[in-house]
Amino acid sequence: MQTYILLLKLTDQGIKDIANAPRRIEQVAALLEAMGGHLLDFYMVLGDYDNVAIVELPGDEAVATFLLALGSRGNARTTTLKAFTRKEFTAVIKKLPRPKK
Repeated sequence: MQTYILLLKLTDQGIKDIANAPRRIEQVAALLEAMGGHLLDFYMVLGDYDNVAIVELPGDEAVATFLLALGSRGNARTTTLKAFTRKEFTAVIKKLPRPKK
């Protein structure tokens, strides 16, 4: 499973229907599960974005499909970051070429 961080901005439609946002989050969690993924965490945030979601999906193709499905609902626009766990980060660092002495 790959981890992705979704930065979400509500659209006009999404803010007009904000009262139904908790239900929409549950629907998104169910969509992720149906696609073999998981909603790990969800936050309302202050600043340039309205929400942050941390999700797991099998890979880039699955996240692309999920993002298209999410965007087609019209409630939010996303910026997506592929995330590496501390363990994955350490593995990448171990692959760095060693400087010659």
